[in-house]
Amino acid sequence: MTPGKNQKKFNKPMDIKVIKEGIIIAGTGGIIAAIFIPIFTGIKNYIFMRIDRKKVESWLDEHTAEDGVKKGAAWRSTRAIASHNNLTEDRVRYICSNSKKIILSISEEELWGYKGKVRND
Repeated sequence: MTPGKNQKKFNKPMDIKVIKEGIIIAGTGGIIAAIFIPIFTGIKNYIFMRIDRKKVESWLDEHTAEDGVKKGAAWRSTRAIASHNNLTEDRVRYICSNSKKIILSISEEELWGYKGKVRND
């Protein structure tokens, strides 16, 4: 059977060459993805962490009373911070633990205060 006008004649060595090129292209794409996906994920996580940390720090600064102004309002609970900032409690704990502006109360568990506004007795 001879190929018609619109039919291509397949050549075996050419088919192997095309397959090898496809493998090389797919492998290169996989390597590029393996490099760039973690980089972009890290950048995204860093940006969201900064946004959430700024949100928690500013909220805690506004809602933490100076010592002696309001009794009991100097320290805020993890649950209160999470509730008002629409974050999970685990996320708030992580943010507060890593923030240089927020300190953990040593007298009671799960209470946080804005550094400079509260005393840690």
